[in-house]
Amino acid sequence: MKIATWNVNSVKARAVHLTRWLAAFKPDIVMLQEIKCLTEDFPVLDIKALGYNAIAVGQKAYNGVALLSTKEINVVATRLPGDEGDVQARYLEADIAGLRVASIYLPNGNPTNTEKFPYKLGWMDRLQARAAELLATEKPVVLAGDYNICPTEIDVYDPAAFADDALCRPESRGRFRTIVNSGYTDALRALNPTEHLYTYWDYQAGAWQRDLGLRIDHLLLSPQAADRLVAAGVDRKPRGEEKASDHTPAWCELS
Repeated sequence: MKIATWNVNSVKARAVHLTRWLAAFKPDIVMLQEIKCLTEDFPVLDIKALGYNAIAVGQKAYNGVALLSTKEINVVATRLPGDEGDVQARYLEADIAGLRVASIYLPNGNPTNTEKFPYKLGWMDRLQARAAELLATEKPVVLAGDYNICPTEIDVYDPAAFADDALCRPESRGRFRTIVNSGYTDALRALNPTEHLYTYWDYQAGAWQRDLGLRIDHLLLSPQAADRLVAAGVDRKPRGEEKASDHTPAWCELS
């Protein structure tokens, strides 16, 4: 079973890219982030034409997450628990083919001297609590998406330049480590421990052409899912296309 996550940076702007990639890569389950459209505007019919079921949680012009699957999608939650006042479309959890999966779009947190950074950290605390609850079920769980976290120095092209960025601040990294250390496996790192597996390149300053990237898209697996992990990687091809998203798909394969 091939599972992928991709921040498409507007599903309308990237509709051709998405459908082309689905037809070529043929993933079984896909987590999408930053769809940037209302739920009712998500292109469900185009997705279904390729053999996928689709569920979206949208928000006008910002955020938004979705799940695509060749199998039936049984929605569990459309918001991250823990704050009823948080209406941002950043989390979608479902049961698919014996797996519990979630599409996650974690807040960026910049600038760190604004309310955006405490919001990011609070969101991560809530995610940590939910991740612990899911571990306790002893189900195979995949928490995948744009975490807006570079977990270690190897995940950022210039660690010194990003030292004070919300993506690399100790508070952010510490919360990510807490989730991993509670029992989750970082699928990409588990099978590629030393490679520069970037998943994001800024549109500015020729970042893509110069490979000045960040690894901020992750697939975290519970022990029951990690026991089935056979492959993981980054599909760089979509990032090199014309008018591409600034992210590219990350994926793993479970037996």
